Amino acid sequence: MEHKHEDKKAIINRISRAVGHLESIKKMVEDDRDCSEVLIQIAAVKSAVNNVGKLILKDHINHCVVNAVETNDQKVLDDLNNAIDKFIK
Repeated sequence: MEHKHEDKKAIINRISRAVGHLESIKKMVEDDRDCSEVLIQIAAVKSAVNNVGKLILKDHINHCVVNAVETNDQKVLDDLNNAIDKFIK
């Protein structure tokens, strides 16, 4: 089944920002920057990644899960439960 993310542009932009933050963190470590500053940037990356996950989860629920319920596709629901378990760890 083909899947298109409704918020594809926003997701790609957020991922790009997170990658940029990671590159900045790498440079900060290479430059021996203060650990507190590095930790603050790591927190920003974690938040960015979690926000991407929330966007994808909402998209999945609004489209794939709704369709799965309508067609009685238990596999999609099982896959969602598995993904949520891994996402929340």
